[in-house]
Amino acid sequence: MANLNVEFMGLNLKNPIIVGACTLSATVEGAKDLEEAGAAAIVYKSLFEEQIIMERAQLSDELDEYAHRNAEMTSLFPALEHAGPKAHLLKLKEVRENVNIPVIASLNCLYDVTWFEYAKELEDVGVDALELNFYQMPIDGEKTAEQMEEEKVKIVETLKERLSIPFSIKLSPYYTNILNFVQRLDKAGASAFILFNRLFQPEIDVETEAHVTNFNLSNPGDFKLGLRYVGLTHGKVKGDLCGANGIYGSTDVLQMLLSGAKTVQMVSSLYKNTPAVIEKVLYELEEWMDKKGYKSVDEFRGKLSDKELKASDVYYRAQYLDFLLHPEEVINKNLMR
Repeated sequence: MANLNVEFMGLNLKNPIIVGACTLSATVEGAKDLEEAGAAAIVYKSLFEEQIIMERAQLSDELDEYAHRNAEMTSLFPALEHAGPKAHLLKLKEVRENVNIPVIASLNCLYDVTWFEYAKELEDVGVDALELNFYQMPIDGEKTAEQMEEEKVKIVETLKERLSIPFSIKLSPYYTNILNFVQRLDKAGASAFILFNRLFQPEIDVETEAHVTNFNLSNPGDFKLGLRYVGLTHGKVKGDLCGANGIYGSTDVLQMLLSGAKTVQMVSSLYKNTPAVIEKVLYELEEWMDKKGYKSVDEFRGKLSDKELKASDVYYRAQYLDFLLHPEEVINKNLMR
């Protein structure tokens, strides 16, 4: 019988499936449903400093609406201020206390001081680990890529000193040299890396000539960029690797594990296919391992990573060269799939 147990960031997980940060785990009922479906861990929805700042500004504007009407009316209102992350922390604590699988908190901040402040508050709630979303839009042309990366490295170094729980870094693929950046974060003390984050992208309605916001789910196959970098990174850093973005079925999970990931994060597939898809994926993983004769995930994890393939250049440009040498064969092969 195949054993799906894995160790990720020092946490013992019953299988490699982690539910990524989303609204599905935002309630106790939702978190329990995910646990019953077979999820090995859940990442609670992200605490966004940017959202807190916007909510605080909105509250201030709404209270100021009455500031200049008359003293008698405004005296009816007590001095109010936004509660900051307190509501988020209370809901997170409730979920943590009502499920039996690891709960990972997710954090996205704008300033160094709040990275440290909010990270400590999340740890105090009792979560098992922390996920830091490192995504910074390069809106300042004067700031170099090295400066932006160095800021994040220093945040990791400081958090390593201040936190007692493990923490992972969820990265976007848009750094100048993602491999070097991961190595620097690894040396700074990060416990794991999630490759890659799914980012908001602007969209314009050409009829109304206005920006619109859509619920932008990933698509099957979107994980392939992460697959490349998991394969290139496996065995070259101390931190664990997790594949994300577009993980829909067991084949996607297996590809990530074979390239070197210890775990994967699923989100969009759960929205489209309900959390019951986790049970199906786990059944198919066990079935594949039994057929191949693997007793544990570690027996095949990283088997097809860059480190294990050694002389192969499959993660660099093999398909491109095949196309140059045998274009008709490559085209016909893909059309027949």
